[in-house]
Amino acid sequence: MALPPLGSVMTHDAIIIGGGPGGASTAIGLARAGLRVALVERSEFPRRKVCGEFMSAASRPVLEALGVVEEWDAAAGPEIGRLALFTGERVVTAPMPVSAGRGRGLGRDVLDDLLVAQARRCGVEIMQPCRATGFERDAGGHHVTLATSQGTAALAAPILVAAHGSWERGPLFTQAPKMHAPSDLLGFKAHFHGGTLAADLMPLLSFPGGYGGMVRVDGGRLSLSCCIRRDTLEALRRPGDTAGAALQAHLVRSCRGIREALGGAVLDGPWLAAGPIRPALRPCYAEGIYRVGNLAGEAHPVIAEGISMAIQSGWLLSRVLSEIDVHDARARDAAGARYQAAWRRQFSTRIRAANAFANLAMRPDRFAALGRVIAAMPATLTLGARLSGKVKPLG
Repeated sequence: MALPPLGSVMTHDAIIIGGGPGGASTAIGLARAGLRVALVERSEFPRRKVCGEFMSAASRPVLEALGVVEEWDAAAGPEIGRLALFTGERVVTAPMPVSAGRGRGLGRDVLDDLLVAQARRCGVEIMQPCRATGFERDAGGHHVTLATSQGTAALAAPILVAAHGSWERGPLFTQAPKMHAPSDLLGFKAHFHGGTLAADLMPLLSFPGGYGGMVRVDGGRLSLSCCIRRDTLEALRRPGDTAGAALQAHLVRSCRGIREALGGAVLDGPWLAAGPIRPALRPCYAEGIYRVGNLAGEAHPVIAEGISMAIQSGWLLSRVLSEIDVHDARARDAAGARYQAAWRRQFSTRIRAANAFANLAMRPDRFAALGRVIAAMPATLTLGARLSGKVKPLG
């Protein structure tokens, strides 16, 4: 990555901060519309991320539009045809909604690399590893300051997209402040080799203080992701325990389905942690900045729709912006309003449904009644998948 001479400014039509699925999808869409795009990503790829790593078939049309569906098909794990509930000693299975097609899992270390490579092929200027340290708004748009191992640089563009996620801490005002509370939800993810989880099964996990999910991804890896309250995790840890070890022991001890699925499994690398997670509807456009992914709005990961929402929101924003003169400030504001309205039509219902369901899943004592209903009528799980958006392609 070559930096401009000190004091000069590189100009583009759009600058995107964050190279995950939301940012890369936005970059591809804008570049295909003929815009000059810079994508700023602080990490080197491939890299692992805390993520459920499942994408529903409702996102397949977007993968096709992005031009990566063949690579996705070649890399992703097995098709998921069944859902399950693992809570306490209870294990219930049900079919995935028929109209949803078959979703699949793919590790973020593979997916993110795939999308950024496609962005590069589309002409996006990739600045990686490179950290955005600040931005200022002016009449022409935005100035962004960067820090890299080679020094500092500056970018300018009328369009600025924040796609760095809601969990990342840093100097940007779009990043969350550092706050801690006992009720915080912390996200964890680990990969395993082996285990007995059926290839076509994706279970929802409910355990004291948290919830999670499991899915087979690329290379036969088993991906386990979950959220747990900070105070619950602190109570579980003993001197010398890592957070991951304490969490894994809690999962195995609390839930028969997890215990059986991880039978004979070997941990592949360390547990990853992130958070706190703060699910909410947020402004999709504010102070001249467009937001995609979970920075625009975040559902509890209990519904396994994070990647789908990120990719769909990035493609949605690129479609809206491709219809305007990006150098017209009033057109940019109007596009922001249209994008937010379309985003909320697409995603707000699943965010509200996920909040209600997650609050139950973290309390197995309260979840027990719903668990009995699901055991008696497994189709309830199928209905839940519909409510989560797995049958709702981008409009």
